[in-house]
Amino acid sequence: MTLKRGLIAAGILVAIAALVLGVDWIQRSRPADLPPGSVPIYVGSRLIGAFVPEDLEGLDKASFVDAEEGKTQEGWLLRDVLVQHLGEDSLRDDSTITVSSSSRGKSAQVTWQQANDPGHHVLFDLSNRGTLKLASDLEGLDTRDAWVQDVNKIEVEIR
Repeated sequence: MTLKRGLIAAGILVAIAALVLGVDWIQRSRPADLPPGSVPIYVGSRLIGAFVPEDLEGLDKASFVDAEEGKTQEGWLLRDVLVQHLGEDSLRDDSTITVSSSSRGKSAQVTWQQANDPGHHVLFDLSNRGTLKLASDLEGLDTRDAWVQDVNKIEVEIR
């Protein structure tokens, strides 16, 4: 009877340890709670960081005049945001960056080579509502219809 009780106790301890380790693993694999209005940055399916518009204030600003309305678009380069979270050495010219807005059902895709060229002005500008929009004078992203308003996700595919 004592051996049987010992095996049952050992089994219960193993089950409790497995449960604790399983819960810990699940919690670590979930992304941390992000502040409201934050834009998460994913590399593949892994969350590597996030930012809110206020976090960009320390970065240098860039600007361009859009061809459609002749208005100045001023904000922070996508390039600088990615370098801040990923480092420049982790991106390659053919890495793909997708910036999207789930509320608008819209996204835009650029390569690191395009985003890294300051002459393309691939930047985040604050909209009148205080959300970020991705704007650029890069061909294919140079019209207001192509810009991504209310940005809420960035996905990077490093090839």
